[in-house]
Order: sequence, then structure tokens, then C-alpha cells
Amino acid sequence: MPKRILPNLVEDEEFFKMFRDEAMINMRLEHPNIVRIHEFDESMGVHFIEMEYVAGDDMRRIEKTAAKLGVGIPIGSIVRIVADAAAGLDYAHKAKDARGRPLNLVHRDVSPQNILVGFDGSVKLIDFGVAKAAGRAQHTATGILKGKFPYMSPEQATGKPVDARSDVFSLGIILWEFLTARRLFKGANDAETQRLVRDCQVPRPSSVEPSVPPGLDSVVLRALAKEENLNIAQEF
Repeated sequence: MPKRILPNLVEDEEFFKMFRDEAMINMRLEHPNIVRIHEFDESMGVHFIEMEYVAGDDMRRIEKTAAKLGVGIPIGSIVRIVADAAAGLDYAHKAKDARGRPLNLVHRDVSPQNILVGFDGSVKLIDFGVAKAAGRAQHTATGILKGKFPYMSPEQATGKPVDARSDVFSLGIILWEFLTARRLFKGANDAETQRLVRDCQVPRPSSVEPSVPPGLDSVVLRALAKEENLNIAQEF
């Protein structure tokens, strides 16, 4: 499945270099829970990346479809999807280059739209690494943060440097929301959403939705703690 780079971004030399470098790094990532990038090339003046095709839909569309049908997504399915996404994150966060040096990859845009679920039950993270390159260029050029405010960590929402823990926090938001069928940090506007993220007031999922097993509370709350969530991806 090809993904083209917009012409105006190709003209941005800094962005193009970062996009190319991140695409090349992403091509090294071989994990069943990360969409594979097969090729980065140019054809007739158009630069593109050739990605693995996933026959399925993203978590947000699945959620909307379930709501229209008036059915809930089974808790077991939610946990399985998030666990598989966490496995992909854990692998990428620990990835090293050919010399054994950490790549320090950070997705920066872990959200329901970037988690694909195949009709065969497979779970794939998309835009890993590419989001990081786009974030750098966009922040440098316009001062706008890359990512979706309702799924940012407090550090990311305030423009501070982020590491793997920020991605884990974002995944924790997704788990909380899908378990409770409610939004966690979604405000009336971006400013209010940022404030909610910074305040980081997170009720236990089971206190919001009684059908959630209390045993899941500690996992969710640890992922959404302001500190010490670096290794939580291993526990999903």
C-alpha cells in the first residue's frame, strides 16, 4: 500500500531528510505488531513509501461501528488488541542499530487511528518513526505539537522531551477509554484538553464502568502514572 509525501513537504529539506531517515529505520523493524515498510522510493517526481497492506480497520472506526450497532466491544478483545499493540511498542522502543546502539524510537502519535485490527485478528501499529520525523519538522517550523491532544502524555502536551514512557501513557489512555466507553482527557477545545492531560486525574476504570474487572485497574493506572511507566508495555 503506497503512501505519498505531499509536494510541499518534499520541498522542506529538513523534513524530507528526517522522513527518509525515519522510513529507513522503520524498514528495519520486523515485528508482527508493526506494519512493515517495504520500500522508500521515488516515481515520476513523487516520493512514496510502500507499506504492508492490512485488510481490516483502525480502532476508532471499529468503535464507531460498534456504537452504531448498539453493541459493546468485548473486554477480552480490547485487552488483546492493546496487549498486541504494547508488544509492538516494546519491540520498537528496544530496537538497536547495526552497531548495537539504541535507536531511541518514539512514536509520538499512539492513538486509536494508528492501531489497525485485521479481519484475521492481527493487530498492527502504523506510522512508527514517521510520526517522530513529522513531529520534529512541524514543531520546528510552526511550534505546533505533533500528535492528538487527547492522547498525549503530560510531557508531550507541554512540549517537553519525550521517550518511550510517553507512548506507554498514550496506550494507557486508549485502554482506559475502550474499557469505559468514555473519553478521558477530551475537552471542549485543545486548551482545555491540554489542561486535562496536565492535571492527569484518572479514576479507576472499574469505578466508571462496573463491568471492568478490578484487576485491570492497577495496569491502567500504572500506565497513566506521570512517572515510572517505562516498562509497563511488557505487562499487557
